[in-house]
Amino acid sequence: MRIATTMLVTAGLVVTLAACTPTSGDGAAADCTPTPSGSISDAVKATGDIGTLPIVVFDSPTAAKETERTVAIEGDGDVAQQGDTVNVQYSIFNGATGVNIAGTDYTEATLSAFPLNENLLPGFVKTLECSAVGSRVVGVIPPVDAFGEAGSADLGIEPGQDVVFVADIVSIEAAAPSGEPVDPPLPKADGVDQLATPGFPTVVLADDGRPTVTIPDEAPPAELKIAVLKKGDGPEVPAASDVIVHYEGINWNTKEIFDESWARGEPSPFNTAQVIAGFTKAIEGQTVGSQVIVIIPPSEGYGEAGRAPSIGGTDTLVFVVDILGLG
Repeated sequence: MRIATTMLVTAGLVVTLAACTPTSGDGAAADCTPTPSGSISDAVKATGDIGTLPIVVFDSPTAAKETERTVAIEGDGDVAQQGDTVNVQYSIFNGATGVNIAGTDYTEATLSAFPLNENLLPGFVKTLECSAVGSRVVGVIPPVDAFGEAGSADLGIEPGQDVVFVADIVSIEAAAPSGEPVDPPLPKADGVDQLATPGFPTVVLADDGRPTVTIPDEAPPAELKIAVLKKGDGPEVPAASDVIVHYEGINWNTKEIFDESWARGEPSPFNTAQVIAGFTKAIEGQTVGSQVIVIIPPSEGYGEAGRAPSIGGTDTLVFVVDILGLG
């Protein structure tokens, strides 16, 4: 699940017109085969010190036939492998227009985790895989490895447009050793019922665990509020970790459901660093088997921009979440 991909924080930077040539090549360990560089990725200039917001220049529109990856700054740390989680500072551009559409501000608070697995778009995996800590890598990603022919309205990517991805590799969290057992996800939260917390919406569960949420006819709280409805006895959810959940999201202002995994018939996997801030705070530190409810003000959700068509810039959100497993 990508709850609007809050990992992708929109920045105001637009491509500028001057920079130096990056180091071209693969820059990977001998036992890792990186995605090759190409003439388009080699032509992207991403200058500035590692760990600082780069100046990025390229000719638009780009028209990559396949993902191209170039190392702009060569690092000498551990190398990211399939299954690892890579912590990065990054900038993303629309390849057709050259406009910076998303990214971090290159501070510790915005460090973002990218899991190198099927939950991440293929072009981002291809760009980050085989990259060493301390590196800056550039990926030019065609629609087939990004948002396809549908594009992404949230990020301003129209159908058929490339994505240009610049990432500084800060650290790597290695995948669990091959063969290490992973507990299968629960079908629904199975924790111990907790006393209701005053001021929260009421939640009634169907036999399969699907919630029906009733929002009070009153103004929502102005700050983030989290309550545990069921307390599970499974492992604790670490920071920036992969989790499997069932969830339902309701707009407090309209009283309407805007997103839910229950309707799709299966739980959703995601990384806790890749969702809106309020959702992250509600999940991290909880235990598997728990069910939580969170009230998320705009400042911890989609902000003043909202998320068309169902979430306005002043809308408060409510999520009921069953934490079913890790990994």
